[in-house]
Amino acid sequence: MPVTFDSLDAILNHGFDTVIDVRSPAEFAQDHIPGAINLPALDNGQRAKVGTIYKQISPFDGRKVGASMVIRNLADHISGPLADKDGAWRPLVYCWRGGQRSGVFATLLSEIGWRAQTINGGYTSFRRLVNKTLYDVPLPHRLVLLDGNTGTAKTDLLHRLAARGVQTLDLEGLAAHRGSLLGAMPSGQPAQKGFETALAVALNGCDPDRVVVVEAESSKIGKLILPPMLWTAMLAAPRVAMDVPLGARAQYLSRAYHDVIADTEKLAQRLAPLRWVRGHAIVDQWIALSQAGDLVGLSKALAQDHYDPAYAKSRRINEREVIATVSAATLDDQGQEAAADAIIAAIARL
Repeated sequence: MPVTFDSLDAILNHGFDTVIDVRSPAEFAQDHIPGAINLPALDNGQRAKVGTIYKQISPFDGRKVGASMVIRNLADHISGPLADKDGAWRPLVYCWRGGQRSGVFATLLSEIGWRAQTINGGYTSFRRLVNKTLYDVPLPHRLVLLDGNTGTAKTDLLHRLAARGVQTLDLEGLAAHRGSLLGAMPSGQPAQKGFETALAVALNGCDPDRVVVVEAESSKIGKLILPPMLWTAMLAAPRVAMDVPLGARAQYLSRAYHDVIADTEKLAQRLAPLRWVRGHAIVDQWIALSQAGDLVGLSKALAQDHYDPAYAKSRRINEREVIATVSAATLDDQGQEAAADAIIAAIARL
């Protein structure tokens, strides 16, 4: 009998030794159950070929060709990644929805002697639980936003708070993006579904009776969109505002964004859209500072001419209650440690 999970917490704490996703690598890359391994019943090319036969020739021929491919692939998995599994191994297998791929896979594993089971509804049942968390019901968590101009080390401060046992939600970390025009990471961002899974899992791990500190963000981080229930909770959340002098922020930004602003060609490409917002003269000045190697001066100019005005506009639109303002003269280790102390003290007063 397929196993039915009625909550996200239940499926994340499934109790099986291994979760096997038998969908194609392309499907797996978009999103999957956390911790699952990918042992495809059909690879990307095979899945496309079977689909073509199914539609253009007949469903019977498609199933026949597909079955032969699945059996050959499963044989390779058994003699390869699964070769060291003993008789007590309990795998949980899933595919997209219908259970054909996972059913064949689990049946053959069971014939060997392993106690294999499948997930009722496959990946789509897991996706419904993620959607329920992020789209269907209000979040039960008490959020506090860590706010402040660009360059106030909010992400670093989140990490320091987490190290001290404070519940945090690192949206930029989950989105693999630093949350600004220059914030793209070399690894690229996950798919929207993958981001939402990581977000739902992170929220599931937070105690609703304790405050969760979240960096103030816009409704998009790079190409990824914050789900509406989270965004609604963030708009209503009180905030702790960081107040840091421009010079200290420029020093910090020159370090945090060194990989982008030190590369004049990469910088020019990313700044191109701003020529129609800030003007050609200002963007040319930024590029000249990069060419001269004045990264602190460039960071200061970017903050003054672009980031600070954009932040001020966003703050007017999405004004939130300020429960504390934390001032930091510097953003070195000592300055960040003192700021983290002040943030914790502000949260404790809630």
